Amino acid sequence: MPRIIAIANRKGGVGKTTTTVNVATAMAAAGKKVLVIDLDPQGNASTSMGVNKKGRMASAYEVLIGQAKLSEAIVWTEIPNFSIVPSSADLAGAEIELVDMPKREFALKNAIETQAINYDYILIDCPPSLGLITINALVAANSVIVPLQCEFLALEGITDLIRNINQIKRVFNPDLELQGVVLTMYDKRNNLTQLVEEDVRNFFGKKVYQTVIPRNVKISEAPSHGKPVLIYDFKCPGSQAYISLTGEVLKREKELLAC
Repeated sequence: MPRIIAIANRKGGVGKTTTTVNVATAMAAAGKKVLVIDLDPQGNASTSMGVNKKGRMASAYEVLIGQAKLSEAIVWTEIPNFSIVPSSADLAGAEIELVDMPKREFALKNAIETQAINYDYILIDCPPSLGLITINALVAANSVIVPLQCEFLALEGITDLIRNINQIKRVFNPDLELQGVVLTMYDKRNNLTQLVEEDVRNFFGKKVYQTVIPRNVKISEAPSHGKPVLIYDFKCPGSQAYISLTGEVLKREKELLAC
């Protein structure tokens, strides 16, 4: 079975999708076979990979509600070793449909486990909420990465998210671990950034990755070209930061497996 990592935060605009597609790209470049599952109804991960979401026979929505097998929704990208299950606007209504399903929290986990899919890692891009879709991702996952924007308001709700992760670990998924917290949109010239970093590192300790993701215009431009920033501009600071972050992620995965 592949290792499954959910990228989650209840707040939007903190870099979940950017982190998902670029860590996946760096993993693929390192020879890992990677699948991204886009569970956000906005479909930003799919757009960031240049996937045409119109006219698709199957998407993450059909997989989640049991109308399609996971393998039927997989789309290969132009990047070797990197494929994606695209999102669909129908995911916005999946929360309601899942309510009456038996074992509704395990829909995604069952969809993954009932197929012999040959991947090293599955990365799940979660929506900015803690509804049934995100719960499904956390129940299916081995570990969680939490992107955290370096702004004061981004700190609000982070303790609630960790509490929710611990609740899911206790009730549904005892193997779930917080792999780490990654600081995004980091601006070392800004005093507030440094204060937020200090607070987060004091609170989470070694769970915070050493690598920080800087504010970088190339990161913002890349999705409009349907590419991860690692492909759009490999040499920019954002790309180099994601390469470094992926090294830390892979190292922590080995440590979690060794436990």
